[in-house]
Amino acid sequence: MSEITNTFITLEEMEAATNRLLETAQKVGADTWQQRAKNQTPHCKFGEEGICCRICTMGPCRITPKAPRGICGCDRDGIVGRNYLKFTAGGAATHSDHGRSIAHTLYLAREDGDYKVTDAEKLKRIAKEWDIETEGRDIYDIAHEVAEVGLLEYGKPFGVQRFLKRAPEVRQKKWHDAEIEPRAIDREVSQSLHMTHMGCSSKAEALVRQSLRAGMSDGWGGSMMGTELSDVLFGTPKPVDTNANLGVMEEDMVNIVVHGHDPSLSEMVVFYAQDPEMVALAKEMGAKGINVCGVCCTANEVAMRHGIPMAGNFLSQENVVLTGACEAIVVDVQCIFPALGPLSKCFHTKFITTSPIAQMPDSEYIEFHEENAGANAKKIVEMAVRNFQNRNKELVHIPQLKTNATVGYSVEAIKKCLDGVTNSHVDEIGTLKPLVDAVRSGVLRGAVALVGCNNPRVRPDYSHIELMKKLIANDIICVVSGCSAQAAAKSGLLSKEAKNLCGEGLKRVCELVDIPPVLHMGSCVDISRMMVLVADLAKDWTEEIDISDLPVVGCAPEYMSEKAVSIGNYVVSTGITTFLGVNPYTKGGPGVEQWLQHDVEDWVGAHFEVELDMDKMCNRMMEVIEEKRTKLNI
Repeated sequence: MSEITNTFITLEEMEAATNRLLETAQKVGADTWQQRAKNQTPHCKFGEEGICCRICTMGPCRITPKAPRGICGCDRDGIVGRNYLKFTAGGAATHSDHGRSIAHTLYLAREDGDYKVTDAEKLKRIAKEWDIETEGRDIYDIAHEVAEVGLLEYGKPFGVQRFLKRAPEVRQKKWHDAEIEPRAIDREVSQSLHMTHMGCSSKAEALVRQSLRAGMSDGWGGSMMGTELSDVLFGTPKPVDTNANLGVMEEDMVNIVVHGHDPSLSEMVVFYAQDPEMVALAKEMGAKGINVCGVCCTANEVAMRHGIPMAGNFLSQENVVLTGACEAIVVDVQCIFPALGPLSKCFHTKFITTSPIAQMPDSEYIEFHEENAGANAKKIVEMAVRNFQNRNKELVHIPQLKTNATVGYSVEAIKKCLDGVTNSHVDEIGTLKPLVDAVRSGVLRGAVALVGCNNPRVRPDYSHIELMKKLIANDIICVVSGCSAQAAAKSGLLSKEAKNLCGEGLKRVCELVDIPPVLHMGSCVDISRMMVLVADLAKDWTEEIDISDLPVVGCAPEYMSEKAVSIGNYVVSTGITTFLGVNPYTKGGPGVEQWLQHDVEDWVGAHFEVELDMDKMCNRMMEVIEEKRTKLNI
């Protein structure tokens, strides 16, 4: 494949590349999500409105004009509210289990082991935050105690989450007064499932309140655990240059695609793909070497720590196989299509599953354990390398699309970038005061956090990309994570050249600080970084303000998963009004919608807004930002 790097790539170019790959799918008799989505239409209207209930076997029940209540007497708001809370609990459990896995990995870290402490200073800061003694102690003794205390956050019998103290005191008081402070992480998930059992809660207000608290147990609990302890283990991200889009796959290399969310596996795969023994074996098989690239949040994890290229986001996962050049797609947990099994069988590709949580038919199952991670990873890499000779060259087609991207803007990295301009060095981890000044002076209008998946129910990636373009043109900086970040990367919006698409104010900031106008902050769990960022921004404001006062909004224009609903709940609970571009299955419950889209404002100073028209959504987000600026007398 020739070395082609595109400054910007249009959605139309990406769609044309996908259409070409779909021709290969048709040729080999494989089905794809595009066809399966057609087969599923029209969608169930009762499901879309959230008014069907199957939590006991008296039904299933659904709400109609003839039957306004279920057999037990539950009305539409009770059914919608319970479904919404179950959705949230599923997402909170998923992200939090990810965090638990990382805490367990840290507990196993050893000087001579597969996993080591990479950021000792961050480990010590967390230990200090948790009142753990560090003076004169071995770094691994500290790591093991931090890991143990972190694991106890999942099941402690009393108290609330430790990370809540990172928020401004005024925000902590709001949480307390609204009764949404999360206690033990597992308790909130368990209580949510108890509340939604037949014969328990059916009151909209109570179900929404617990949804916020369960979401908080994710964002200020399990997700934050996953983010912080991953940084300790694998390194706190800092800006690194990489490439994105399907053109990162190499025709003359062994291509290993890592996909999922847990970096414990992908870190080891990246390490062993660079092993001289494996590289030599690849050359023996006829390849020039080994190329690792990523899909979904695993891609974000290895990109921001190692510069590993990103092939694409959630709906790109079949495309990497359809190139015919994928020796192995190696997955851990979450957002993985079971369709990858039968699809891979149409090619030479090995579909390798590794987690007992995500076992799928038609896969090569190599159960991954942290205790022998190196041996697991080496076996996986060797399997992929030996598979290179089975490639059918007649099926190989790699779209010539590849962009530059700068990724890895952790909160620490953003502060360091700002310190580099101001030379302020207020403390060892910097300050956000220069960013405050830029907003207060009007150079920046505000910020939007764009997060979440892409979704077949809408034109994939369109809203992400177009919203970012419109926002940066209006001097609104964007912070992105997850699949939204990869939509930006694929189109070129994570490149520093994207400053040329900005308004004059934001362009000046990008030039001065040497950053792109769209800042990559990591994977889905790393939305917790955004919560720390806004908390610190509120603290660094000239006068004491709450997070809800900041000219900042959140947006998930194409979300699809339970995790995204949990995320939305904790972002709103943090005080950030959040815009959704896909209906959250609550239309059938007017009382639930009233709480989510209006009344929670009284509890947390923010709410949800649902807007399916992208232009209207963008205008409304800018309107909210301007309203907040006016209240701050900017």
